[in-house]
Formats: sequence, C-alpha cells, structure tokens
Amino acid sequence: MTMSDDHPSPTGAPHAAPGDRPGADPPRRGPLERPRSPADLLTQALLPLLALGMACFAGWYVWKTRPVEHAVPPPADAPRSPYERTLACSGIVEARSENIAIGSPTAGVVVEVSVRVGDRIEAGAPLFRLDDRSLRGALAVRRAALEQARSELVRLDAEPRRETIPPLVALVKEARAANDAAADALRRAEELFRQGVITEQDVITRRDEAAYALAAVEKAEAELALREAGSWSYDRDVSRAAVAKAEADLGTMEIDIERLTVRSLVAAEVLQVNVRPGEFVGAPPGQPLVVVGDVDRLHVRVDIDEFEIGRFAPTAPARALPRGSPGDGHALQFVRVEPFVVPKKSLTGDNSERVDTRVLQVIYECDPTPDGSAGEGRRLFVGQQVDVSIEAPGGEAEGMGRAPSAGGGG
Repeated sequence: MTMSDDHPSPTGAPHAAPGDRPGADPPRRGPLERPRSPADLLTQALLPLLALGMACFAGWYVWKTRPVEHAVPPPADAPRSPYERTLACSGIVEARSENIAIGSPTAGVVVEVSVRVGDRIEAGAPLFRLDDRSLRGALAVRRAALEQARSELVRLDAEPRRETIPPLVALVKEARAANDAAADALRRAEELFRQGVITEQDVITRRDEAAYALAAVEKAEAELALREAGSWSYDRDVSRAAVAKAEADLGTMEIDIERLTVRSLVAAEVLQVNVRPGEFVGAPPGQPLVVVGDVDRLHVRVDIDEFEIGRFAPTAPARALPRGSPGDGHALQFVRVEPFVVPKKSLTGDNSERVDTRVLQVIYECDPTPDGSAGEGRRLFVGQQVDVSIEAPGGEAEGMGRAPSAGGGG
C-alpha cells in the first residue's frame, strides 16, 4: 500500500495512480517526503568514490613503504689462507725494539716538549724537560762550597806564609832575653842568700821566674818550628777529601738537573705523546708520557692457542693480513718463541673466545709495507691487530678458503 492509499488528500479525493491518464491532475506528496537536492546527489555518489580513492592510496602507500632488503656486498673480502693446512692465529703489531714507554724519573711540572708524533729521533735526543729552577739554585750553592774547599786546600799547600815567620823569630829572641834576665836574677839571689841578705823565699821566687822564662823560650821556639814546617800532611789529606766531597755533591746536583731533561736511549720514531707543557707528572706517572720504537722493521706478536702448540713449527712459512685489507698481506720471518705460556690478553670479542685461554707467544718480523703491487693491502701500524696464517706441517686439512679465526688458534 502506498502513502496515497493510507493518507487521503485534503479534499477527500484519492491520489491518482502512476498509471493514470496523462491529462489527470499530478499526484500530491505526503508530509514525510521532500524533493531531492544536489547535496543528496553529491552525498550518494561522491562519498563512495572518495572512500574507494582513499583505499587505493592506502594500498599504494603500504606497498611503497614496505621494507626492502638489498644484498650489500662486504666492504672487504674475508681473509683467505694461502696454505692447504693452516694454523690460524691472531697477532698484534709491535715495534722491532718493542714499544718503549718513557716516563719521568721524578715528579715535576713539564716546561718543554721537544718532539711530536711521527718524529724520527736519534739516541740521546731530548723528549721533554721538567722545571729545574730550584735545583739550579742549589747548584749555585754547591759550586760555592766547592770553591771554598779548593781555596782551603790551596792555603794549606802554600804554608808557611813568609810574613808570619819574622814575628815568631822576634818572639823567640824576646823569650831568650827574658830567660837570660831570669837566670841572672836567680844567680844573684842565691849569692845574696848565702850572705844572709835575703830570705829563702826570695830565692824560691827567683827560681820559679827563671823556670817560667825557660818554658817561654821553648814555647816560642816550638811555635816557630811549627810555622816553618808548614801545614800538616794529614790536614792536607782532610782538605783534599773535602774538595772531593764538594765535587761529588756538585756532580750529583748536575746529574739531577740533567735527569729533568728526559732523553731517548735509542734511535726510534715517536709513536705517542701524552704530555703537554704545564702538566704535572708524578713519579712514576700514571701512563707512559712518550712511547717510541724502531719501526723500520716491525714485529708481530702472534698468540697460538695452547691446544695448537703441537701443530706449530718455527720453520713453517707464515703471512699476516690486516683485518679488512685486500691483497696478499705481509710475509713473516720467524724471530723467536717466548717459552712461557701466558693467559691470553689480546681479546677480539668473538663469542667463542674464552678468557681463560692460555697462549704461546711467537715473535715474527715483517716489513711495514705490504707485498705485491701498489694499492694491494695497506701499511702496518704499531698496535694493529692482524690475522696470521701459519702453514701447519700436519693435522686435519682446513682447506684453501678457510679464513683465520679471530681467536688464539685455528
């Protein structure tokens, strides 16, 4: 039933059906119906199209932003062993003279640094100098003491002084004259005593005066003889010892001042400088102040796992390849074996590496520049880790393409 059937028109006449004749009156709309506007058409047609477009955009965005994994080539080829049976080890590069860590013999303030990293120095070249002002003041005092001791020795050697002899000779003559007068007075007193003119006490007084006068003569003569004899040999020996002590004290002070200028004992290259002017350094310092070493030829300290010691032969050829470097690497020459198995210290970070591993350290020598043509490999630097392949005389074959492991043994 339609709305026109349920709701009659206001006049009471029924609505015309759609199939009525054309000439009939147009149908009347009910109270709940309204004419369709352009907004209705946009809502019914545009919203579905907009939803479809958003869905397409979302699918396209998800597709474009999906994670894509690309195969990235490694920055460098993995190291390959040139030997059929390989003992793979890790090594660390050292200077041929080993790394010489130089410190300060005494505490003080650094006033001058004479070298820079990379400088080539000769044996005895100064590296840095500490403040020496206080010691130089003490040095002046020691020099004055030495001059005083030397002057005292010269004075003793120059004795007797000619100007001091005549006064002593005069004193001897004066004493002798007084002695003669006292002896004459004693003789006359004894004569008068025998005549009963004077008492015995007077004679005793004259006798004592004569004895004093004789003693004065002996004293004056002894002083003259001592002065004419010059200085005593033992006094000169004491003075010479004082001069020697003063010279030793002066030499000690000069050595202390010289020690404040730290020098290299070997011809080498400066590898590291950890001190600056104005810094205070202790004795011993907390870290090496300067590190030097002979890098014309390098040493490689190779750690061989204790389980692989039986496969190692000193005469076997060996090669070292810096990590991440192409090329054939560096040919190694055997130098020595340090016959003391030690705990491994050069850890590489491998998950299979055990901190309780013990290794035998073998020293090889090599040239800093790589073998082969220019552009293959790279120069070795002190402190650099390298992969070392040593030809194993026996044991299980490891294959041509096996890379040296990062641990202590292959």
